[in-house]
Amino acid sequence: MSTLEQRYQAVSTHISSVCEQAHRSDDTVKLLAVSKTKPAHMVETLYQFGQRAFGENYLQDAVEKITTLAHLKDIEWHFIGPIQSNKTRVIAEHFQWVETLDREKIAQRLNDQRSPALPALNVLIQVNISREDQKSGISPEHVESFAKFIEKLPNLSLQGLMCIPEATKDENVLAAQFDEMQQLLQQLANNHPQCTVLSMGMSSDLALAVQHGSSQVRIGTDIFGSRD
Repeated sequence: MSTLEQRYQAVSTHISSVCEQAHRSDDTVKLLAVSKTKPAHMVETLYQFGQRAFGENYLQDAVEKITTLAHLKDIEWHFIGPIQSNKTRVIAEHFQWVETLDREKIAQRLNDQRSPALPALNVLIQVNISREDQKSGISPEHVESFAKFIEKLPNLSLQGLMCIPEATKDENVLAAQFDEMQQLLQQLANNHPQCTVLSMGMSSDLALAVQHGSSQVRIGTDIFGSRD
């Protein structure tokens, strides 16, 4: 068994264990393998192990991988980085998911630049749940109004919410932020019932995130090894 396979299996086992502790079925939490900076052959190897969803935020590097691995028909590419206006066309043309949507201007551009021949681009609203001035994401109070804006865009499909919590080891702070995200998703789903995705939790806070309803966790280094 390769080191990559060992790490991947260890992460998968850990997620299953965390789900069991939270009294949840492990098929309710999806693993997004954060493959940024990693070569296409590592992504393809993970694909052969059964992994399908991969997260990227360096656009040029990502497009090279997406093109190289175009023969893997059910692979799923998620854009998880900040979105600049001059990058929207490339994102709209190559990705199936965008997890970092937080501006109407960007939503409009992604919609306009997404080919109607492609399936609608799945999007998550990024929420600045820690309310830090320097952090991307919209304020929790504006989630519903932004959702209504997105719903009017035919080439986008709103699927839920994403957050990056405060960089703290204080579990009480993290738990409060994850709990608020869970409540926000429940409120959002009242008017937008297709919104079932709650993307939150990384290696350091995975258990807390799953306890508070995360349906997708984002793991990179624990699978691929240290970043290049």
